Amino acid sequence: MSDGFHYELRARCTTSRARLGTFHTPHGPVETPAFMPVGTRATVKGVLPRDLREVGARMILANTYHLHLRPGEEVVRELGGLHAMMAWDGPILTDSGGYQVFSMSELRSIDADGVTFKSVVDGSHVRFTPERVVDIQRALGADVMMAFDHCPSVPTDRREVSAATDTTHRWLERCVRRYRAAGGEAAGQALFGIVQGGAFEDLRAASVDAVCAHDLVGYAIGGVSVGEAEDLIRSTVACTTHRLPEDKPRYLMGVGTPRDFFDAVESGIDLFDCVTPTRNARNHTAFTSWGKVNVRNQGFLRDRGPLDPECDCVACTRYGLGTLRHLCTTREMLGGMLLSLHNLRFFHRLMERVRGAIVGEEGGLEALRGKVLERSERRVGVDERVEVWRG
Repeated sequence: MSDGFHYELRARCTTSRARLGTFHTPHGPVETPAFMPVGTRATVKGVLPRDLREVGARMILANTYHLHLRPGEEVVRELGGLHAMMAWDGPILTDSGGYQVFSMSELRSIDADGVTFKSVVDGSHVRFTPERVVDIQRALGADVMMAFDHCPSVPTDRREVSAATDTTHRWLERCVRRYRAAGGEAAGQALFGIVQGGAFEDLRAASVDAVCAHDLVGYAIGGVSVGEAEDLIRSTVACTTHRLPEDKPRYLMGVGTPRDFFDAVESGIDLFDCVTPTRNARNHTAFTSWGKVNVRNQGFLRDRGPLDPECDCVACTRYGLGTLRHLCTTREMLGGMLLSLHNLRFFHRLMERVRGAIVGEEGGLEALRGKVLERSERRVGVDERVEVWRG
């Protein structure tokens, strides 16, 4: 393995499979468990790179499919690669387009060789094969590239899941061949394989064996939180994670609520990504230490207090809630920008606390879970705000 990529296990929780570690990359270390903000088109919407780092981000995402459409991977290469284009000097991970195979089912067709998409930009046909996906991600220049996979649309349909999982394994073999032929890790990029298998424990176990046989830098669990019930998500993650190698980073794709984090961390997951904090912010919903807040609530019209008195972000330390409400109700861009920063800070602060709790701070992970979830899953209205914000 290249010196540029390795996972360092630093501590284990005494009451669960949670672990504290560091994922070392050529663009710096990532303390885990960690949340990765999503910057689909080479930008986390409305957030400057400087501010991303200030709120706690260390590794961010971009998307292969969307960047292939616009501006194109060769343009990205000519602009200096994703790090230069995003003005971000930390690690970057690129999703392979596998999620679009799931989410754009009406705009794509799958065959044994790959996937043909109908472009969301101009309607033209776009062809993705495992080899092409590796080539595109090479040109984009991310630290971590994801293998091309097939996420089934119904995780409880055994026939569909089995076929999609077999396709994922065949495509992974082709991704690995292309990746290693181009220099592998020595070329400065890591490839992560993706485990599929839907809601079926035996298929998940077989997929772990097939994917981990390639001895890659890291591994992801895909096909989770695509419509199944919460208890099924929890059991699927738990039965999969403990089978993954101890000395490699483990990434749960596309999952991102506080409850999800605790469930997955307790199973041994290291990395997360989701659009939840920024998408909710653009819709004027804030995650706070006392619950979810609809910032547009009329009752906050004259509220001079902070959105969250326990938060140290710029939205909470420099602006009153009434001001934030005004920005949101008048659709000023600053409103969504400030709430995005706040929600990202909430998520990163939560991960900081989780990392501390794994080694015994805050009464341990179980105690922190109870404290956080009791508050964070409430929907806070004006009356509740008066009670808990004002004491």
